[in-house]
Amino acid sequence: MNNHEQKKAHTARFLFSTALRASLVFIILCGICYPLVTTGAAQLLMPDHANGSLIKNSEGKVVGSELIGQNFTDPKYFQSRVSSIEYNGAGSGSNNYAPSNPDLMERTKASIESWKNNNPDVPVSELPIDLITNSGSGLDPHITPKSAEVQIPRISKLTGISEGELGELVDQHTDSRDLGIFGEPRVNVLKLNLALSELLK
Repeated sequence: MNNHEQKKAHTARFLFSTALRASLVFIILCGICYPLVTTGAAQLLMPDHANGSLIKNSEGKVVGSELIGQNFTDPKYFQSRVSSIEYNGAGSGSNNYAPSNPDLMERTKASIESWKNNNPDVPVSELPIDLITNSGSGLDPHITPKSAEVQIPRISKLTGISEGELGELVDQHTDSRDLGIFGEPRVNVLKLNLALSELLK
């Protein structure tokens, strides 16, 4: 092996060892240290959020997350938004149908008919649009305060709880805009139904 070839071999070994050391350093920094630091900081500063914003009932049992909606089928409870993915937290999304899509129109008509059957005291003209439309993610845990209020007559009849008391319950569980300016007032349906469940006891 001549001098030139020795230099090339030495350079190749040097570059390989440098790349290997750099890879190991970044694996340790980015794959171990960074996740440990960020996870530790999250657990220290905001443990509830870091663990999935889980909601527990009065017995301390986890019943869901405040970030993911649920499908409530019992008519004596407040109903959530429509979800084309059945609130499956493993993924998110909707069918992204155009307003003229026949499937969307059929589903919307079915939702309206179901509303008319279950809520005869509230005309369709007062039905908020979010109760018959899918959110972009299909996981939205919130409805508007109006969407909760229009369900009060049905729930009052089925539970015997006065409309006034149910109205106060909705008010207590209505979150205002973030920082007073971002987003819209909203009601977390799971939290509201847990409070309703306590009243029913």
